Amino acid sequence: MKDFNSLIELFIAFPDEQSCINHLERLRWNGIVVSPFDPTSKVYKCKYNKYRCKNTGKYFNVKTNTLFDSSKIELRKWFAAIWLVTSHKKGISSLQLSRDIDVTQKTAWFMLQRIRNCFGIENNDKLSNTVEVDETYIGGKNKNRHTNKRVTGSQGRSVKDKSPVLGMVERKGKLVAKVVKNTSGGILTPQIINFVKDALIYTDEWWGYNSIKKLFKHSYVNHRSNEYVRGDVYTNTIEGFWSILKRGIIGIYHFTSKQHLQRYVDEFVFRYNTRKHTDGERFNLLLRNNEHRLTYKELIYG
Repeated sequence: MKDFNSLIELFIAFPDEQSCINHLERLRWNGIVVSPFDPTSKVYKCKYNKYRCKNTGKYFNVKTNTLFDSSKIELRKWFAAIWLVTSHKKGISSLQLSRDIDVTQKTAWFMLQRIRNCFGIENNDKLSNTVEVDETYIGGKNKNRHTNKRVTGSQGRSVKDKSPVLGMVERKGKLVAKVVKNTSGGILTPQIINFVKDALIYTDEWWGYNSIKKLFKHSYVNHRSNEYVRGDVYTNTIEGFWSILKRGIIGIYHFTSKQHLQRYVDEFVFRYNTRKHTDGERFNLLLRNNEHRLTYKELIYG
């Protein structure tokens, strides 16, 4: 599959709608068309890039049940949007994207959310060997708010105005980050068990990690005592990811609601876990794994 090193090369490779459709069909089916309604069914080719599922009698095309499904936006604009959001290290705002591909800001925001809905493919890996675990909070600081917008009792680890995120990273490997309800042991431990297998775990001194020592080899650094590194025991890798995530949210998106936060976290995890990919490989990876249609109703009310 051809690699693309710039947006110009992308437009040269896809001069029209049909070239985009051909590329999607190669990535999705590789010459053997499969019905999205019944994978065992025989498929008949029809006119205008359509196919018919014999067992169900339903018609479909390569966009059916993907992020492009029922979209009136041309695929060249979708491809450009995917290229921009995956190749920019800190993402791209809906306002900037709307200018770049000539759509409304509302349309650009919905496109970006549909794309983010696919980023979760890189946020479910099993981690082993040496794993750093840490938590952070996403949300504004009370001291930076106007007096009439400050939230009482929101200091420290309060979740009244902030959203906690648990991060787990295998050193020199993949990363998983999940928005959680709170940072108690009852919430953190099941998440760690789900994603970490047979590993040496390093954390800070937070009591929410106390129970994992019964299940894993566990060491920690005591940040309260200004201890940040003790030999191989540290959480600097995951803390480095937190700084990238927060700089991206503050610098590009400015604000994220609790409702949509996991999609933004998935976006940054996707970039981290594909950091060794070229921009073209990252672009094609998303196109191969985009069978996650998100409707506007689900986005707003889900």
